[in-house]
Amino acid sequence: MKRNALLLGLLASACGGKTTPTETLGDSHATASGTATTPNTSAKADPNLPFRLAYSNAGGMWLPQQMTLPGHIETFKKMGVPMDASVLADPLAAPLAAVVSLGGCTASFVSADGLIVTNHHCVQGALQHNSTEKSNLVENGFLAKTRAEEPSAGPSQRVFVAQAFKDVSKDMRDGLDAIKDPIKRKDEVDKRLKTLIAACEKDRAELRCDVKSYYRGGMYLLIENLEIKDVRLAYVPPRSVGNYGGEIDNWAWPRHTGDFAFYRAYVGKDGKPADYSPDNVPFKPKHFLKVSSKGVKPGDFVMVTGYPGSTTRTKTALETRNDVEWAFPYLIAYYKERYALAESHLKDGGETSIKATVMKQGIQNGVEKYQGILEGLKKNEELMQRKEALDKQVKAWAEQPGHEAHKANIAKLEQIVLEEQRTQRVDFDRAVALGGSRLLGTALSFTRWAEERAKKNVDRKPGYQDRDLPRSIAGQKSFAKSYDRTLDRAGFRLSLLRALQLEESQRPWLVTLLGVKKGTKVDEALIDKTLETWYAGQTLEDEKLRIELLQSGTTKQLKASKDPFIKAALRVWPIIKADEKKTDARGGELLLVTPSYAEGMKQVLGGLLPPDANSTLRITYGTVKSFKPGSKEQADWPFTTATQMLAKDTGKEPFDAPKKLLDAVRAKKFGPYGDPALGGELAVDFLSDLDITGGNSGSPTLNDKGELVGLAFDGTTEGLASDVVFNGATTRVIHADARYMLWNMDLLDGADHLLKEMGITPSL
Repeated sequence: MKRNALLLGLLASACGGKTTPTETLGDSHATASGTATTPNTSAKADPNLPFRLAYSNAGGMWLPQQMTLPGHIETFKKMGVPMDASVLADPLAAPLAAVVSLGGCTASFVSADGLIVTNHHCVQGALQHNSTEKSNLVENGFLAKTRAEEPSAGPSQRVFVAQAFKDVSKDMRDGLDAIKDPIKRKDEVDKRLKTLIAACEKDRAELRCDVKSYYRGGMYLLIENLEIKDVRLAYVPPRSVGNYGGEIDNWAWPRHTGDFAFYRAYVGKDGKPADYSPDNVPFKPKHFLKVSSKGVKPGDFVMVTGYPGSTTRTKTALETRNDVEWAFPYLIAYYKERYALAESHLKDGGETSIKATVMKQGIQNGVEKYQGILEGLKKNEELMQRKEALDKQVKAWAEQPGHEAHKANIAKLEQIVLEEQRTQRVDFDRAVALGGSRLLGTALSFTRWAEERAKKNVDRKPGYQDRDLPRSIAGQKSFAKSYDRTLDRAGFRLSLLRALQLEESQRPWLVTLLGVKKGTKVDEALIDKTLETWYAGQTLEDEKLRIELLQSGTTKQLKASKDPFIKAALRVWPIIKADEKKTDARGGELLLVTPSYAEGMKQVLGGLLPPDANSTLRITYGTVKSFKPGSKEQADWPFTTATQMLAKDTGKEPFDAPKKLLDAVRAKKFGPYGDPALGGELAVDFLSDLDITGGNSGSPTLNDKGELVGLAFDGTTEGLASDVVFNGATTRVIHADARYMLWNMDLLDGADHLLKEMGITPSL
């Protein structure tokens, strides 16, 4: 609900056509060259294929309970889907119950022994955690031949398995309008949230409960998740498979990326979540997905279920215009500076190089994402016109008799938005500077913990209660594997130099942060000298000290510390508290007004409005579809094939597939994974017209039987603007084909034991 986090929210979120001849020829098969072969007269004609081929996806990341809407049920029937759409209304039944959150990515159980499949790019942190100078798993990948060889993915890695969903909108919203003070209103919402969570988790330490907001605060759900804390690496292909094409192919089609990897979830011998221990045993999920090696064809029904992170489709036109005119360009410029910083340290050697590589990959993904959104909205004027038109319809609805309160709320919303936009650059640059160093961020976190610990647990801010301490401790135990002094200092320096671009009157906090007298000229030389002193004198790289301060540190102890980052945190703490008070007041105001705009949209659209993505379980469905469904050209297929890699591969990163892979492709040793409809070729990736976004990475792609046929791992630049205004004509999702994954495991990497565990008989 905090609008002040506009760009920082975007910053944190930056982690998801063409057709084969079969699409045009119906029951005919096609060779790799695109020439139709003799129609398979023995194959039964599919009476629903014409409907699927003509289907135009209107978009929608739907809540499970929305799948009972008549429109979905009727569409499933017309598509010829064997299952009724209403089956998907139960998130605790198959197939949805097999889908889990990794806290930023999606994954799914694929065996009775807790084997989990997700994207290669979703396990980079775990690879980094287990990498050393002598053993670079980020580059080489990993395979545990036995379960005893499966290493921990890190103390902070989690798997969240949904257990229950409950609508608590009434509990969260009733009576808020009677609270006149916006800060007290915001505090009341926090209190209600904490009360619901505490009741949910009482005497159930294995659960992690959360209250999530939908429709801009118009609806709330209480979600219970089993929190699995012992997560281990099982199998990850090398970088040259899992990130084939790298930055060049990112957000692009055609693609030849094997973006898949496997974790395993472990629990204590009593079946309950437990911290990592050699004595733990594989988790036994209630449901897991069947992995299919049969593949899909153009026009086939597919759906993706997962945990999409964030979209902004229920923003006002005023907010969206500001994103296009200022927020996105400013964020992109910052990302580019961060990217250049990471790139400059790739050849430093040691762990700095490994960490800079992971850092660069993440930043580049964000740069391209927001560039794609911005370019899409600018190039396709119709999208903004649609946004403006819908905005007018919402306001016209609010003008109707009986909607006076909604009209007033929408007017108030725009007033608040304009006020926030007035200081957005200053607010963003200050926040970036104060968050520019992991050491400073850690010191600020300890300052908050010390302040909150002095209160009764029930009165503390969300995120700083006793329930949150184990997760914070796990984060500190993972700190060293992601922190690098060289990179941290460079990033902090960059954020401080950005602040220098503000007028001096707009950055009074900077002299306070640096600990110099008011009126002192702050320049690059002063910043460099200060950072040299700070990093030389820091003590927070000591894990033991960090955990002690986290668990029991007091404000008095912090004030006695000589650590320069802790001293800086204490200096700026009053400034942070003052800003927080303003943000809380704004948030309290928005609690009453934002739901009116989302409600107006819902009414104008006849109730067919999925809420914006918010990292909760969603469903999107459609068909395997290229950008040019009527084309017979091979370049316009919705599939890429392994043979195409022979011409694409240069032997140099990022087009440097393993030699054994290329040799097998030359020999066309595809076995049962080859597709007769592709002339016996091995499909690598495929396109669909589904609706996903960041957070969907690793989501299972399911066929009409609910079987896993692929993994969603990316979108294309043309469709990125759909995060703001969905455009079915340009939006395509890229999926790693399950057959390519199985082929790599079977022929190349010796993962037969995992194949057997998934019910696949190794044949190569």
